[in-house]
Amino acid sequence: MTRPLLDVEGLAKHYPITEGVLRDEVGRVRAVDGISFTVDRGETLGLVGESGCGKSTAATTTLRLEEPTDGRIVFDGEDVTTYDDAALKRFRRRAQMVFQDPTSSFDPRMSIGESVAEPLRVHGMRDRERRRRIVGDLLERVGLDAADVDRYPHEFSGGQKQRIGLARALVINPDLIVADEPVSALDVSVQADILDLIDRIQTAFGLAIVVISHDMGVVREVCDRVAVMYLGEIVETAPTEALFEDPQHPYTRALLESTPIADPRRRGRGTSLTGDVPSPSDPPPGCRFHTRCPEAIPDEEYGLDPETWRGVLNLRLRAESRGIDVEAVRTYAAEGDDPDAAGPDAVRAAIREEFDLPSTLPDARAEAALAGALDRIVASDVDGAADRLEDAFPTVCRRERPGLVPEETDLSADEWTAIKGFRVWVATLVDADEEAVIDRLAERCAGETDREGGVDRLAIRASFRLPEPLSDADAERAVGAAVDALLTGRADAAADELYGAFGPLRESACHLNRRE
Repeated sequence: MTRPLLDVEGLAKHYPITEGVLRDEVGRVRAVDGISFTVDRGETLGLVGESGCGKSTAATTTLRLEEPTDGRIVFDGEDVTTYDDAALKRFRRRAQMVFQDPTSSFDPRMSIGESVAEPLRVHGMRDRERRRRIVGDLLERVGLDAADVDRYPHEFSGGQKQRIGLARALVINPDLIVADEPVSALDVSVQADILDLIDRIQTAFGLAIVVISHDMGVVREVCDRVAVMYLGEIVETAPTEALFEDPQHPYTRALLESTPIADPRRRGRGTSLTGDVPSPSDPPPGCRFHTRCPEAIPDEEYGLDPETWRGVLNLRLRAESRGIDVEAVRTYAAEGDDPDAAGPDAVRAAIREEFDLPSTLPDARAEAALAGALDRIVASDVDGAADRLEDAFPTVCRRERPGLVPEETDLSADEWTAIKGFRVWVATLVDADEEAVIDRLAERCAGETDREGGVDRLAIRASFRLPEPLSDADAERAVGAAVDALLTGRADAAADELYGAFGPLRESACHLNRRE
């Protein structure tokens, strides 16, 4: 069994929000909030999502260019989060990044030869002529001329600077490259050249690559697997073709349908997202996408089409956030600019128009509840309207937070999270001898030992919150075998068992996929 080169589990990066002279923390921006993914040797993983979802922060935190708030990053069997400065420098030798803006990533006072050679100098290569030969060879490999070493960044186009950025990342022969939006600022023709270059470089050097992009076309072109991010969380992972052919999460479907298609007959058929875009400093409860999801699930079986239900839910969410300005609605509904001239019926009609609601809902019970809420808004009781709408139009999407679960298993989200935590802990011990493994196991399970103070199967499962038995029989067999291997100090066998059974599985986090 080939273990992944990179295994990230529960990675989080929060930025404090401070106020006052003493800079008291009053909140946190949850840029990345508990993501997990793996990257195999020679594989290209795409990390996709709209701007602001946390993709770039996930990249810089994975490489420890920023310190993670929580989580584990296991690279080739070692926990990167525990590295000191010397170990971190060695890690930089094997993991490099191509930054989103090639212009700002170069020092304008240094020639591109000096910039590309700088990693060699930092990692101890003192022979200037040797550095120059290596840089010249790499420039030719990425489609430039060796004679360009003495030119400066401003003398190159955007596409050429992106090629130079790739050369700089490759110069110390890394095992992993993280490319942050490598073609987002380039013309389409230049994009194709860079994507072809990335593919050729991966084949030539056997690299693992993480490509960060918001362009689904780019991802489909170069990636083997895709992880979809929304508001700091991964909501779906899948092999590229499987994800494009059969997306499981509504947000993934919305991303795919937003991709331009050269077919006039399909114009206007994409999904239009409505509702408010949440802030990462105050993410909504439940599923974070439910404030915009066109497929949010109603608890009550009202006879409403999805668009009408979405409009009602948008009204409820707006009322709960006190985002309805009654005076502004009155002004809009009035024939002149005098809000007092707007009658109650005009105000109700204006609110229905704002949220794309028909004059009368087709379901009598739903209409009665909506009418009652509108009456309260007309009376300037927005909080009362929010309570009325919450009681009448509940949704599991707001009430419960769905976790990632692997496809074609009976595992719950909590069980899958526990398995991934167990797996990544075992991965850090694969090169340890049996005695060291048993010592680490005893340390980990110190609070869960049996009456004689020994570590047994129950102690290990309790320490990692692994219920016995698991909901899925195949998963139970794999975890049981891994636990037995650990008890004999064979962490490598335990890791092989876990990665063999729980390799790159397709995952999604949506209540729609859990309905009977």
